[in-house]
Formats: sequence, C-alpha cells, structure tokens
Amino acid sequence: MIRFWGVRGGIPTPGIETVRYGGNTACIEVKVAGKRLIFDGGTGLRVLGKHLMNELPLDAHLFFTHTHWDRIQGFPFFVPAFVEGNTFNIYGPVGQNGASIKQRLCDQMLRPNFPVPLQVMRSNLRFHDISPGSIITLDDVVIETISLNRPNRALGYRITWEDYSVVYATDTEHIPDQLDQGLLYLAHQADLLIYDAAYADQTYYTLTPELSAQQPAAWYAGIEVAIAADVKQIVLFHHDPAHDDDFLDQVETEVQASFPNVHLAREGMVLQVLQKKSEGNSAV
Repeated sequence: MIRFWGVRGGIPTPGIETVRYGGNTACIEVKVAGKRLIFDGGTGLRVLGKHLMNELPLDAHLFFTHTHWDRIQGFPFFVPAFVEGNTFNIYGPVGQNGASIKQRLCDQMLRPNFPVPLQVMRSNLRFHDISPGSIITLDDVVIETISLNRPNRALGYRITWEDYSVVYATDTEHIPDQLDQGLLYLAHQADLLIYDAAYADQTYYTLTPELSAQQPAAWYAGIEVAIAADVKQIVLFHHDPAHDDDFLDQVETEVQASFPNVHLAREGMVLQVLQKKSEGNSAV
C-alpha cells in the first residue's frame, strides 16, 4: 500500500485553490511485507503522525531524499517521535558541507528556528548516513539508492519485494533530449514510478501557469523515462506551488489522453501496487 500524505513542492500551499490535490509538502508512506517505510518529511509528515497515534507502538523507517525545507519541515511536528516506546530508523545523505542527516535535522530544531530541540524526542531514533549506491536490506525488502540529477544532490529510491518494485525519484531535473541513465537503471521494469514534475517545465523559472501550459511536451519528461524503462504505472508528484487544482486537472487530462497509466498525485491518494501471486492479498 502506498499513501500520499503530502504532494506539494517548495512551500505548503493551503487554500481553496488547492483542495483537490492538497497543499502539504512531500511525504509518502509505503507499507510492504509488514514494514512501514516513510519517504521525506515535509508537512505531510505531521498529518501522517497524527494518524499513526492510533497505532502505537510504532517501528518505522524514514528515508530523506535531501534536506530542503519542503522535505524536512514536518519532522519537528511528527508527534510519534516524541512518544517513548516508538522506534524510527532515519536514513539520509550527508550534506555537501559534511553534515550528517542527524545534524541537519537537529539544526532546524535549534533556536531561533524552533523552541524544542531534537533531544526532547523520547522515541528511539536511529540515524543512518547513506550515499548513492547504498543498499538497505530489511529482511526480504530491499531499498536501493542512486544520485538524481540535481545540482544540490538528492537520492532516488527503489523499493523491491519479491518480484515487485516502486521507485521514488523526486526533485530530479530533466535534461532536454537526454534520458537520465541512472534513473533508467533504477526504474527498470518497476511497477510504479513516482516522478518529479515540478522541474520538468518552465514553471521553475516563472510563476505563470498559463505560460508553462504552452509547453506541454515538457510534462512528458517523466513519461519518456517510464516508457524507456518499461514502467507499468507513473504518478507525477511534487506539484509546483503556483499550480492550482484547475491547472493540474488540465495537465492530467492532457497527459492521460495519450498515456492512460499516468496520474497526478493527490493528497490522501492510496495505491495498491503489489499483490502476493499465490494468495491474491494486497502486500503493498
């Protein structure tokens, strides 16, 4: 099972124009083979934490792609981390300045940014520095990593269980007329590719959606990768703050006219991707 708790990039965008797609920043939950994996800790992590308070005690794994604000700003408000008896393994890349993932999460909770330091969190927090090429094995679940095409560095993840796989490749920039070979490797024959759409067009440089709408070919960057990698389904994620519900509806309609297995991520959306072949029961 995959659930999208935050699908927005850059900054939270609450309001009447973002109700259908959501305004919380990046956070998705993957439940596979009895394990809970969380990817990124944007403001969607706060909402997930509120939901998880009904399932204590918790044992989960939290993976960060990088530490821009839209990926970590929900962590100080993740209530289960303050509850003794819970365990969270936290993974993330070392910063360009050499800072560990623990140090980077600590820094945002220091005054004057935040009144409560990370040390107040009473759960068992286990920090793991990882890098491109790291492979994390959780029993029969394997998580692989690559470096995405991002000047400030970001990790892409592939989650594999038995013959099934999901790829989370967000905050990666598209190079015109060139497919990312690392991403092609990571996404090869994946059941689902969650791909960043925010940097695939000119909206990164302009806040006028009408102008970006005149560049429809740019929205197909992720689809080109999916086709080349033989991906079964793709979800476009990390929506630009300037894109309201009506604009995103227009994009999805245009894309699905040619590629019906492509959807835009919506906050609260749940996908059942993997099934046990022998039992027919949902595993993810």
